[in-house]
Formats: sequence, structure tokens, C-alpha cells
Amino acid sequence: MGTVKPAYVKTIARELLKKYPDVFTNDFNENKRLVAMLTNIKSKKIRNGVAGYITRKINRGQLNV
Repeated sequence: MGTVKPAYVKTIARELLKKYPDVFTNDFNENKRLVAMLTNIKSKKIRNGVAGYITRKINRGQLNV
């Protein structure tokens, strides 16, 4: 079992998916680059968490977050 994502990671990811629904893909590295471009997150760990959560939602087809 994996770790539980913090609420602030989920909140940021949901807001990004609402604002830019067609920008993100199912590629983690591309999403990581997009999160860095679209936000001012300085922490690598938080940026990767947001990108991972977005990638997971897209891969599972759960875009209506």
C-alpha cells in the first residue's frame, strides 16, 4: 500500500485540473514540468506529489474531481 496524499496536494491538483483540463497527460514527467510552469511551488517533493496525483487521476479516468 502507498502513502496517503496530504489534503493540500489533492486541493492543488484538483484546482489545476479544473483550470487546465486539457493540458495534462498520463505522462508523469510531462505533468511534473507543467505543474512547475503553472504554479509557484518551490518544493520538489510537493511538486512531484501534485504531478503524481494528477497522473494517477488521469490514468484511472477520474477527471471529474
